[in-house]
Amino acid sequence: MNRLTQSRLFAVLVLAILALLALYMLILVRPLLAAVYDFLKAVLAPFLVAMIIAYVLNPVVSLLSERKVPRTAAVLLIYAIFVFSCAVIFVNVTPMFAGQVRELNEHVPELTMKAQSMIDHFNNNESFPESVRKGIDRAISGVEKKIADRMAAFTNNIGAVINVLFLAMIVPFLAFYILKDMQVIERTVFRYVPRDKRQGMSRMLKEIDEALGSYIRGQLLVSVCIGVLAYIGYLIIGMPYPLLMAFFVALFDIIPYLGPYFGALPALVMAMTISWKMALLVAIVNTACQFLESNVISPQVVGRTMHVHPLTIIFVLLVGGELAGIVGLLLAVPFYAAMKVVVQHLFAYYVRRKTV
Repeated sequence: MNRLTQSRLFAVLVLAILALLALYMLILVRPLLAAVYDFLKAVLAPFLVAMIIAYVLNPVVSLLSERKVPRTAAVLLIYAIFVFSCAVIFVNVTPMFAGQVRELNEHVPELTMKAQSMIDHFNNNESFPESVRKGIDRAISGVEKKIADRMAAFTNNIGAVINVLFLAMIVPFLAFYILKDMQVIERTVFRYVPRDKRQGMSRMLKEIDEALGSYIRGQLLVSVCIGVLAYIGYLIIGMPYPLLMAFFVALFDIIPYLGPYFGALPALVMAMTISWKMALLVAIVNTACQFLESNVISPQVVGRTMHVHPLTIIFVLLVGGELAGIVGLLLAVPFYAAMKVVVQHLFAYYVRRKTV
């Protein structure tokens, strides 16, 4: 009996049974966990966004603090510069952007008719099997229905609109207090860490900062660069609504690997309603932007500090998107990078304890 309990097979069986029991318990309490998750997501989302903003701006605030500028004054100065920059952009870019949105809205029925005509032409093309045509038609109808339902639900839900506006207003205030009291927060955290563990904790936080710092700030800069390049490319090829289409490219480019493909979709769909030649030109512009990002801009700006395999990043993005939608896609890779550093330090600590 002792030999059985000490064997590796017995240990594996016990672990497998415990894992199955844990999975069964999770399935039983899934409704409760879903409710808790929805509550935490709603409450913590503005804090996470504010922490990212504070993390991006903290190096500038710290630099000003080292120059004998009070930290509160430094934060207010950064906010003033940010508001002034936004005002300049708003005055110069917003009229053009709003005009393109208004013009696009006026042409939506015409574009919809063109898209429907293309779909009908495809469905009537007898060179494709009927089952394939019906399957594609069902898929397109399903996508259209989902988009329409989501938009109708959002516009009809006044509470959701008010909640989004409230979050947009509260995030800058949260980021301000996090930036102002960053050192106080650090001291408070270290106060609850045992003295003999503080050096290791400090080293771990420094590694997390190195892993995330260049990635977050660099990814934002890369997205802006790609948006500008896409705008120039769309202007050259004569693409309608170039600023609006380039905005989508820059917005989705924040998401690594998958983002450029999502960002190119609006321009490609728009181009296909114009002509196949325009669709080809748009594909060439986006491919050129992706090539420049991968081989020139991203290595120079972001660097290869993440040390994460692309397959791992794609898997992490899929999990993040499934758990938290767009927010999950944006936060998945930084969260994974931070947790990777934490797990490495915990594993090293465990190994040290075993060898002592």
